[in-house]
Amino acid sequence: MKFEGIYTPVITPHRDDGSIDRDAFAAQVEYLISAGVHGLINGGSTGEYYAQSMQERQDMASFARELTKGRVHLMIGTVAIRQEDSIAMAEHAAKIGADSILIGSPPYAVPTERENALNALAIDRAADLPIMLYNYPGRMGINMGEEFLDRVGRSRNFCAVKESSGDINRVHLLARDYPHIQMSCGMDDQALEFFAWGARSWVCGGSNFLPAEHLALYRACAVEGDFAKGRRIMSALMPLMRVLEQGGKFIQCIKHGCEMAGQYAGPPRPPLKPLNKDDKRQLEQVVRVLKTTIAQIEAE
Repeated sequence: MKFEGIYTPVITPHRDDGSIDRDAFAAQVEYLISAGVHGLINGGSTGEYYAQSMQERQDMASFARELTKGRVHLMIGTVAIRQEDSIAMAEHAAKIGADSILIGSPPYAVPTERENALNALAIDRAADLPIMLYNYPGRMGINMGEEFLDRVGRSRNFCAVKESSGDINRVHLLARDYPHIQMSCGMDDQALEFFAWGARSWVCGGSNFLPAEHLALYRACAVEGDFAKGRRIMSALMPLMRVLEQGGKFIQCIKHGCEMAGQYAGPPRPPLKPLNKDDKRQLEQVVRVLKTTIAQIEAE
């Protein structure tokens, strides 16, 4: 399977009491499909999977499948501390007819590369679906290194890796030594570099509320090969990347961005709290400027 384009890890809208607002989730899915994103990810960290019960995770995966109806690629996240839970999510993804699954390292456990590979292969056997790996050592505590990649590469299902380490040398490693595993951008402020090194997809939380602007960068770099234009769009996006990554308020920023776009998102689940007024004002100013700038670039 080829992963091409913008893949949005969809938010999970919550009511004030913390319950999931399924109508708002359905509206968000429709908004993203109509905006032209290439794939949706249910159960990613942007969707707050870690704050959900297993029943909620499976219910939302099923609901996402009902909503998408094959209109767009649907990937289901399987990350969990317990292998049994990851396997259960993988089996459920296969049962509902998902297009692919997302496999990360189990948080907190800090397995060796061999142990981590065996864990990933066990999840693979449970679903037998195309897989995008998720390398995020900042959250998981370990890197998917060369031993890991060599071991999982024996299965045809491991098609891609969402690289979120922030280490540009990993981009070089993947492009040079693992060309059979597609490289997907998972570090927003390095998107231009990923595309320059051959990435064909970008998993970006910001596309929940700025799909057109993220699609613009993808088209300029990956479709048109116009990196002069791409640099200008990336330059306009950089202030947003800084706001999203500063102070550990990524999910809160994404949710407020959705509210700005007219989509109900609600609060994050505890322990996270919504943005304060100053943070909201900063995000709103950044978004206003970048939308105007990118619209001007696209109109030329």
